[in-house]
Amino acid sequence: MTKKTNIPNQSLQIPKAITRTAKLLQAISPKLATLFAARLFTTPLKHSIPKRELHMEQNSQQQKLWIPEINKEIQLYHYGTSDRKVLLVHGWSGRGTQLVKIADTLLQNGFSTINFDAPAHGKSGSKTTLMPEFIASILEIDKQFGPFDFAIGHSLGGMSILNAIKRGLAVKKAVIIGSGDIIQDIIDNFIIKLELKPEIAPMLKMHFEKKHGVEMESYSASFAAKSVEIPVLVIHDKFDDEIQYTAAYNILRNLKNGEILITENLGHRKILGDKNVISKTIDFITQ
Repeated sequence: MTKKTNIPNQSLQIPKAITRTAKLLQAISPKLATLFAARLFTTPLKHSIPKRELHMEQNSQQQKLWIPEINKEIQLYHYGTSDRKVLLVHGWSGRGTQLVKIADTLLQNGFSTINFDAPAHGKSGSKTTLMPEFIASILEIDKQFGPFDFAIGHSLGGMSILNAIKRGLAVKKAVIIGSGDIIQDIIDNFIIKLELKPEIAPMLKMHFEKKHGVEMESYSASFAAKSVEIPVLVIHDKFDDEIQYTAAYNILRNLKNGEILITENLGHRKILGDKNVISKTIDFITQ
């Protein structure tokens, strides 16, 4: 396994029953609260495929793919038949068909896409996962079905693409949308949503580093960006209530060849279906 751990977690509201449990455990033992938080941190929420994505799910050639590095199986979707291939990567608690509007437009422009349900997401197996498993999945898909011309990722998917490029994914250009960045910021935000004391955040980070034997910040998007030579378009909404848009500028500063698009009033997920965002994405990769 890629031994590391960092994930922009689900930013949906955490149920009160869970926050009450977390606070009770914290009162008993900060260590118990940390272990409870660690389990939640690695457990994505699964959602049914909405109607707007059904045609992509129904018209895709689907298969299972075993990822040896993590000993897990994932669900793969082949959409279209063109040899000009684009890899699409969803975010935390997302699914392979989530970038449907982008995929449809890519098909109209002569591309095909390959996307997947990351471990513990969609139709893929297991209940828990971490960003390194996203990255391992990307690299195995590239090994089996690449090379890809381009890669497009949302949220955790954007972070994973930058880290996969750092590890050898060879694409001509990449687009990252609503990407997270600094791991400590992600953990701090998660602990706030759990309504736990701030001191639990460094304990949670230390727990993962001890368990997986790596420094988590080595997987921050801006750190990975330093190793990326290809052109990258960074897209983020100014009013994203899950990941602050300042993350986009921090990533951009560390890219050797980056562009940025800041939108307004689209939030974290609506941005994926915005016509201007999709148009800019297509223009960027076809320039």
